[in-house]
Parts: sequence; structure tokens; C-alpha cells
Amino acid sequence: MFCPKCATQNIDGASFCRVCGANISLVPQALSGQPIAVGGDSRAARRSRKRDGREPTIEHALKNVFVGIAFLLAAIALGWTGEGRFWWYWLLIPAFSSLGKGIGEYVKLREAKKQPLPPSTYTAPALAPPPARVSLPVRNTGELVAQPPSVTEGTTRHLGAEAPTRHLDSQSDYQK
Repeated sequence: MFCPKCATQNIDGASFCRVCGANISLVPQALSGQPIAVGGDSRAARRSRKRDGREPTIEHALKNVFVGIAFLLAAIALGWTGEGRFWWYWLLIPAFSSLGKGIGEYVKLREAKKQPLPPSTYTAPALAPPPARVSLPVRNTGELVAQPPSVTEGTTRHLGAEAPTRHLDSQSDYQK
């Protein structure tokens, strides 16, 4: 079996190419025409289920938002009363974390419930055919035409001329 990435011959049944390391485990299935099983879930849905093992719901979103608000209020109360002199700000971490989870779950829920737009009823207007093109006059190939100038003609013209030089050993330069 040959690697589709670097064309190195590998042994049959190999999972990875021995030269470039590409995954070649599905090459035999692709060559034989067998369907390759691919998951139909979206990446975001798989990621959210993987983290906490459940689908997003409005109840969980609201619970997380209210828990975040409760932590925020507790942190503000402890900071204002002076009881938690140095550690009240540590309560801000779970407060903002819970608020973020709740808002994120609500946004995911709204994105999942979006309905596709109805099919468009717009019809394109009929276009008029383009005007007929007038053909160019036929060129007489028997006539002589001067060759176009060379690209380097203007850039190499100065190479034959000597540039004026300035001598620094003259007395006028030392007296300045």
C-alpha cells in the first residue's frame, strides 16, 4: 500500500506511514470503495457533552447564572463589611466562572434552536443577450513591422558611460 501523502510503499495493514507518519489506516477502505463511518454530531455539541455529559438546557443555564450572582453578592458583602479582609476576592473566581458557564450554556441552547431560513422566493431577472462583437480587421501578414524595443534597452544604456569621479586628495577638500 502506498502513502497518499509522500508515495512511500508501506506494508499492508499499517496504520501510519513509515516515512512521513501520515495516518494510512483508512486507505484500504477508500481504495475498495467501502464507506468510512464519520460521526454526524457537530464539534461544539460533542465538546459540550464531553465536558459535563449532558445536553444544554435552560434550567442548567439559569442555575449557573444564579449561583454566579450568589457568589458575587457574597464576595461584595464580605469585602464591604471587612470580615474577609484579604480573601473576599477569591470568591470572584467561582462567581465569574458560574456566570460564564450559565451564559455560555444559554448561548449554545439558542444556537441549537435556530431554525434555518425559509427558501428564498427571489428570482433573478432575465438578462439581455450581449451585443454582437465586431470582429477586428484582418492583419496583412505580408507587411514588415518593426520589432518592439527590448526590455533591457533603457536599463543597460548607462553601462557604457563612465560615471564622473571625485578626487578627495585635492587641496580644496583639505582646506574646508
